[in-house]
Amino acid sequence: MSHSVPPVVILVRPQMGENIGAAARAMLNFGLTEMRLVAPRDGWPNPRAVAMASGAAGQVLDRARVFATLADAMEDVHVAYATTARGRELTKPVHTPATAMAEARGLTAGDRRLALIFGPERAGLENDEIARASAIVTVPVNPEFPSLNLAQAVLLMGYEWGREALPAQPAPAGRRPPGEVPATRLEIERLADHWEERLNAARFFFPPDKAATMRLTLRNLWSRLPLTRADVQIFHGMIRQLTWTPPRD
Repeated sequence: MSHSVPPVVILVRPQMGENIGAAARAMLNFGLTEMRLVAPRDGWPNPRAVAMASGAAGQVLDRARVFATLADAMEDVHVAYATTARGRELTKPVHTPATAMAEARGLTAGDRRLALIFGPERAGLENDEIARASAIVTVPVNPEFPSLNLAQAVLLMGYEWGREALPAQPAPAGRRPPGEVPATRLEIERLADHWEERLNAARFFFPPDKAATMRLTLRNLWSRLPLTRADVQIFHGMIRQLTWTPPRD
């Protein structure tokens, strides 16, 4: 992910194990692995969190640390962002997730530790907790439905933290199913040859004085199509079936 030191995710008084597990999954999506829990309501460890975390349990939940207070959880933190829709009466910078994480990437050089603080699901962070943060992060959402659950908030912040180091394509070619990989130039050439051969046998290129232009047009058509390997196989199968002659008894 980023060359900067990844931020610590601090969940203050989280109420449901499922939400802690979902937050762990959201963290690992963007390379965040250090979770700190402040006074989780149902204690710790929590089997519901493990079940919800799925593959993130081993890399995030198993390493999670529990603290009695937010001050304890922030003991080694230099810069902290409190995610909340409240606390605007406090004199602090207010960011969106995008502007906060753009700033944060420039503040984490060396051994400086960054924390992202999230409040309990029902009420969010209290003002005395927000006061410990360096800045406030508020997500610009639909004012008629501003509710975000804990994992969604973690996901948004994690995405904005890691976005500059994310793959340019949604699914890197090396991880795509083989059929979704773009066809090579040689594969497309062989497909064009196959169709030209079968169409020629079917006397498609007629009249003779226009045959060369028709072949050129068809060849150009194949080269323009953004075909995958699966697409190429389908087109090979189509022309084989269209020109198949059943055996005679």
